[in-house]
Amino acid sequence: MTVYIDPPTWPGHGRMWSHLVSDVSFDELHAFARRLGVPERGFERDHYDLPAYRYADAVRAGAVEVGSKELLRRLTGAGLRRPKHPRGAVN
Repeated sequence: MTVYIDPPTWPGHGRMWSHLVSDVSFDELHAFARRLGVPERGFERDHYDLPAYRYADAVRAGAVEVGSKELLRRLTGAGLRRPKHPRGAVN
């Protein structure tokens, strides 16, 4: 089981955020988030948004720290990436 987290460098709602992903399955990701006490509303398409103050909690629980580009590479490589706007989609 490997869950990854990127640094809290994403601004939103007056705070900074990290992304929490799995390179195995969404079931694994949801189970990890439940153990951390992350609310389901924190899940967005293929990742959980985690506020900066929870970053250390996730790492202590076993999340592996990686850069944002590496996180995206692992998510995409696992076939779990769900882009906001799929290719060919018309807005």
